[in-house]
Amino acid sequence: MAAASLPSTHAPGPTAPRVLVGPRPARFATDAVAAGGGQVVSADEEPEAVVWLDPRDMAGLSALLRELPTVRWVQLPFAGVERAVEAGLIDPGRRWSCAKGAYAEPVAEHALALALAGLRQLPRRARASSWGEQGGISLYDQPVCIVGGGGIAQALLGLLAPFRARATVVRRRLDPVPGAERVLGPDRLAEAVADALVVVLCVALTPETRGMVDASVLRAMRSDAWLVNVARGGHVVTDDLVRALQEGWIGGAALDVTDPEPLPEGHPLWQLPTCLITPHTADTWEMIQPLLARRVQENVARFARGEPLVGEVDPSAGY
Repeated sequence: MAAASLPSTHAPGPTAPRVLVGPRPARFATDAVAAGGGQVVSADEEPEAVVWLDPRDMAGLSALLRELPTVRWVQLPFAGVERAVEAGLIDPGRRWSCAKGAYAEPVAEHALALALAGLRQLPRRARASSWGEQGGISLYDQPVCIVGGGGIAQALLGLLAPFRARATVVRRRLDPVPGAERVLGPDRLAEAVADALVVVLCVALTPETRGMVDASVLRAMRSDAWLVNVARGGHVVTDDLVRALQEGWIGGAALDVTDPEPLPEGHPLWQLPTCLITPHTADTWEMIQPLLARRVQENVARFARGEPLVGEVDPSAGY
């Protein structure tokens, strides 16, 4: 799907927001700006907004914003904004929005695939060179713990519904979550994971959540449980996870993200038969382009109307 096929929601006019797409223009993004009723401009045309497409180049974004005092809103391309926070970019002087929720479906799909692969012993069978013994666990009617209550968690709960999984969600706000049997606060994480067959991490990386899965949490998990991480590698204390897998504290780990990332060749996690690693591919660039285009289009239209943005970042919370 190309962004060029997006229907226009607002015809450009004299008051159309002036939007810079950087660090380099991309057709899907410029088409999305136009479809939202915005006008794509260059840096010397006093842009009011920036759609930034390179999640790795925070230095470039910082330099750009220092030279563009007219920018009142920045759209970031990623869901987790820790890189922007660490670069000191997220401040209340501008409006900031990210892609949180935009990529929820493909990431939730990947989380489910990782969980099923682990429970069905696919990592071990993929490496096997002989018939071996039968084994595996069914996900049907099993307890699952989801750490995080945002778009990925909600999409994953929908995917888990046919499995009749009994879900516990761990998040800061304790109001009910559709599809979850219970909601617990982060201070009860060890309790939440204690009976879960699968523990899925899909929470924002903040100082409070960094290293949240350490030896104490891993020891609280079932010996046959699988840890699935589609959030950020920094949520898990890697050395503790290696020990947990080596000593059999848990059934296994399926990781789309690691700490460090990329995971170096020769790292112990590569050698463990109960560890499955994918190279941060829950949402590839090909997958996210049409999803990011929709977010850009909607937010340009909202910005033009002075409405709240989708995926707006709370500078005080850091996400």
